Amino acid sequence: MGVVDNVIYVDGSRVAAPANLEETFELLHAHGGMAWVGLYRPSPEEIAAVAAEFALHDLAQEDTRKAHQRPKLERYGETLFTVLRPARYIESTEKVEFGELHVFTGPGFVVTVRHAESPDLGKVRRRLEAEPDTLTLGPEAVLYAILDEVVDGYGPVAAGLENDIDEIEDQVFSSDPSVSRRIYELSREVMAFQRATHPLVRMLDDLERGFDRYDVDVELQHRLRDVQDHTLRIVERADSFRALLQNALTLNATLVAQEQNEEMRRVTEASYVQSEEVKRISSWAAILFAPTLVGTVYGMNFTHMPELDWTYGYPLAIGAMVAMGAVLYVIFKRHDWL
Repeated sequence: MGVVDNVIYVDGSRVAAPANLEETFELLHAHGGMAWVGLYRPSPEEIAAVAAEFALHDLAQEDTRKAHQRPKLERYGETLFTVLRPARYIESTEKVEFGELHVFTGPGFVVTVRHAESPDLGKVRRRLEAEPDTLTLGPEAVLYAILDEVVDGYGPVAAGLENDIDEIEDQVFSSDPSVSRRIYELSREVMAFQRATHPLVRMLDDLERGFDRYDVDVELQHRLRDVQDHTLRIVERADSFRALLQNALTLNATLVAQEQNEEMRRVTEASYVQSEEVKRISSWAAILFAPTLVGTVYGMNFTHMPELDWTYGYPLAIGAMVAMGAVLYVIFKRHDWL
């Protein structure tokens, strides 16, 4: 989309809003002051035009064209190149959306390159324009205001993530089967949030070390230290989220394992009961099979069977049936099958 805001400030006041970059460069050379050029997803040609006018380093230009950079702070001569990863919490989807903002600050100029919707740099402009004394401090004041806006934007994100973690804790104890997936997805968002916020601590430390060298205004030093304090609190909260999610994942795994063990215990008990029933049925089947075998042999009705004409054949057969059944009963009883 290219240039979205293009203003020249002199002594903290807006004096011109050129229609194009060429006019901006001409007015800046003619009247001095500070130019703040705001770009949104610019074309390579627009980046090249700005880079040629303000002598931006080739490596910084390449990073701006490619985007997808990690948060960092690099100095090329008199130009400071800052990469920020602003974030916002989308309530409707319970997701965190990350943007990318590149800021070039140098003698008499600020160039901001947004690769996403956030942050709202128009809000930052209005705030600074309402504070001319701050704006007179130059590009460093603009960088401070942008850092402050980005860090303030992390607050609602942290609150949204914290609320999601509270919901996850409720899901864990309600045995919600989808909680593991949600913990994993939220862990990825927290990690991305950490990657966006953690580098800011070192970046602000680097800025603080340059206060004396670059003669940064005392009031601006105080404000940057305030941003640093806010950043540290955000980083600590993000780290605590990671620990809470890890604990929730461990607890969920423990509860799932307990449920599985309980289910296995119930299955084992049921199998044991079934096994006992099978043993009883098998025992009685064997006991009843013995007399059936004897009866079957003597029920074949062959003519020549020696015991058929014997006076004691029938009592003996009955006795054999009873004896075999009794012996099997005693054996099964001793082995607790009956």
